[in-house]
Amino acid sequence: MFTKILIANRGEIACRVIKTARKMGIKTVAVYSDADAGARHVALADEAVNIGPAPSRESYLVADRIIAACKQTGAQAVHPGYGFLSENADFARRVEEEGIVFIGPKHHSIAAMGDKIASKKLAKEAGVNCIPGVNEAIETAEQAVEIAKGIGYPVMIKASAGGGGKGLRVAFNDKEAFEGFTSCRNEALSSFGDDRVFIEKFVEEPRHIEIQLMGDSHGNCVYLNERECSIQRRHQKVIEEAPSPFISEATRKAMGEQAVALARAVKYQSAGTVEFVVGRDQSFYFLEMNTRLQVEHPVTECITGLDLVELMIRVAAGETLPLEQKDVQRSGWAIECRINAEDPFRGFLPSTGRLVRFQPPKETMFAADPSHLYGVRVDTGVRDGGEIPMFYDSMIAKLIVHGKDRLDAIAKMREALNGFVIRGVGSNIPFQAALLAHPKFVAGDFNTGFIAEHYASGFKAEEVPRDDPNFLVALAAFVNRRYRDRATGISGQMQGHEVAVGEEFVVVTLGQQGHHLTSPVQVTDFEGKTGSSHVQVGASSYKFCSNFRLGSVRIRGTCNDRPFTAQVERGTGKNPLSIRVAHSGSRIDALVLSPRAAALYALMPYKAPPDMSRYVLSPMPGLLVDVAVQPGQKVQAGERVAVIEAMKMENVLFAVADGVVGKVLAAKGESLAVDQPIIEFA
Repeated sequence: MFTKILIANRGEIACRVIKTARKMGIKTVAVYSDADAGARHVALADEAVNIGPAPSRESYLVADRIIAACKQTGAQAVHPGYGFLSENADFARRVEEEGIVFIGPKHHSIAAMGDKIASKKLAKEAGVNCIPGVNEAIETAEQAVEIAKGIGYPVMIKASAGGGGKGLRVAFNDKEAFEGFTSCRNEALSSFGDDRVFIEKFVEEPRHIEIQLMGDSHGNCVYLNERECSIQRRHQKVIEEAPSPFISEATRKAMGEQAVALARAVKYQSAGTVEFVVGRDQSFYFLEMNTRLQVEHPVTECITGLDLVELMIRVAAGETLPLEQKDVQRSGWAIECRINAEDPFRGFLPSTGRLVRFQPPKETMFAADPSHLYGVRVDTGVRDGGEIPMFYDSMIAKLIVHGKDRLDAIAKMREALNGFVIRGVGSNIPFQAALLAHPKFVAGDFNTGFIAEHYASGFKAEEVPRDDPNFLVALAAFVNRRYRDRATGISGQMQGHEVAVGEEFVVVTLGQQGHHLTSPVQVTDFEGKTGSSHVQVGASSYKFCSNFRLGSVRIRGTCNDRPFTAQVERGTGKNPLSIRVAHSGSRIDALVLSPRAAALYALMPYKAPPDMSRYVLSPMPGLLVDVAVQPGQKVQAGERVAVIEAMKMENVLFAVADGVVGKVLAAKGESLAVDQPIIEFA
């Protein structure tokens, strides 16, 4: 067994590998870029080596620096994690040639299966059903359009080395095929250093289901059940679960056996995943093979009780797999939510900056420890006060739960999401909570188009269906009561003019353009208990009990004797005196006022925001990589005006109306803040 390994990655996967290595008594070496000098994985490792500037193409993607770090520290093996160089056959070969063990498949397997074009040819030879398409690299956008027409729209344009939604576009017409090809090549070159692109038919209403494999160097290979990964946004997985609520035992067995046969054909060893697209009738087609550990591997660890990272390390050291196919378990139900630094209320645009607060829910399961199951686990590469840089992907953490069955897992995940506090950057937690509450998700009735279908116009907190529409109003009134109680204890009050709590209030829910909803409420304490209040909202009655500490964000307690977790803050909404309450994806900003104050507030004039229609604003923090217009130029609506890059994604800005460019206010290469003006129209 190795005594020291180097992790050629960053973030949560680097932290995940370090935990298993520590359990096995193996020392670890972290590598980091200038942007990651204070990162969590650097602090967790036994040693750390700086490998270059912030951009990944100058640090994490430079094989020479990774190999030099191995030699410098005496690391006997390299774990590549996922992304970066994990599926780079040349890197795996060079590592092996240097006498260092690559904790992953052999380079010939990566070359055969990690390349999407080569893997499809091999799959056909092995008799695996493949989706119609052109598996040769396409040279020009014009050629891409002709091929797309031949296959028939819609088509999927994919970078051969792509992954994680990068270098992938769906095109429904010639214009989208032309532009998608160009964007795919640019993204692929930037993220993976390989700009080859191919095209295949896009199967509508598909399920995305993948089989986890594990093979060793002695010819053994097993499949570790499947993962359901159909809940995706822009081809990026959002929620994964194991097992799938869709496929039958017969389909599971057929997919697993086919995946193993494919792996044996390339003498595959280590962890790998075969991805399939599955039709309504449970017919399945080979998509690709990921020759690495997957982001969503924890759900497989939960239902099988295995540590996949440990198995990878043991197989790389030459050990035999400790289990056969008949030994593979499937116990309970696991769900994983990817917590990303993106703002769901601004079209899911990337959000970078400092984590002012990072308070995950309490963990009862732990990475690298399969002995604790049926609980909550958080895999992350960040910590309170850490930075989310714009140079890498948007993942903040992975939230994993394990339940007795699917409904139990959903309930656990909803509660965990309600208690996950992230401030300083936007996160997709409210959106995740709304997805978990959607009736069709709960019923298991979904496909890869689920988010596009049900959230076509974006995500708005006020549109999330609430189990009880008055609960947030009542909770705001309860929290306000606690603040009023504290005010009564302030010293130095004038006799006869002390703060009086009162019982009659009006909750004003702040809406758009001065449109507010008002709810008369009555709040009274009961049983003489501190932290208990009875709140009456119309005909609805709520009995709250909570030891909520004023100033904290997370509030736990009971409402009508049922436990709940929510988040509350003062002064973060549209009004500095408002209370923001969030629960299960829904959110309100509310003022809790006396009836007289509410009557006066209704007379306040509405102050309209300034008109910014003459400007093109940066919708997110990012790097301005291109300005496509000049002062004096006539621009038509829909014309490309600028390109911003953030978190490995290229975002194109278009003119919303015809006009003439007056000024260009930001220069190419400049780092932009949210809502920073880029172009002003005359």
